[in-house]
Amino acid sequence: MPPPKKLDLIPVELRQRLAATLQERGFADILEVTEELNFWLEEQGLEIRIGKTSVGEFSKLLKDQRDAFAMAETLLADMDIEAESNMHKVLMQMIATAAFQMMQTVSENDGQFDPKGLAALSRMLKDLMQSAGIREKLRKEERERVAQEARESAATDIEAKSKQLGLTRETVEGIKAAILGVSA
Repeated sequence: MPPPKKLDLIPVELRQRLAATLQERGFADILEVTEELNFWLEEQGLEIRIGKTSVGEFSKLLKDQRDAFAMAETLLADMDIEAESNMHKVLMQMIATAAFQMMQTVSENDGQFDPKGLAALSRMLKDLMQSAGIREKLRKEERERVAQEARESAATDIEAKSKQLGLTRETVEGIKAAILGVSA
């Protein structure tokens, strides 16, 4: 198993502070940010030093996450529940492809795999599957709501027409109940 990355060894508060600083500076000024991070580490009495390559990789990861969130937000903003559900199906296929590629890499590397990558992929798949279940439930509820509104509208229309035709109140209520699926 490879040794942990140095950034994984620093306190969470400093990683969060680093992330905020990188975002404030538009993911630029890597050298200056690296110097600041090392100063913060020194202030806290930690004897670890982080290189600009690690900060640069962290910056790229943060930027990629931000861009992915922005893209997802843009795509999902204009989608109805049905379209969101379809998007989840596509994401599931993409994750399955990534899992397959990871398995290929493992077989090509004498069974060696990146445990963090596998854990991240598993967590992503679990979260996406859970989210897909919630979306499916919302789709079902939305279809039921639309169908109920259609039945209520039809019942109202039939009630108005029935009165024009001179049907009795009991007959009208019976027809309404049959359309709405309730007992009269």
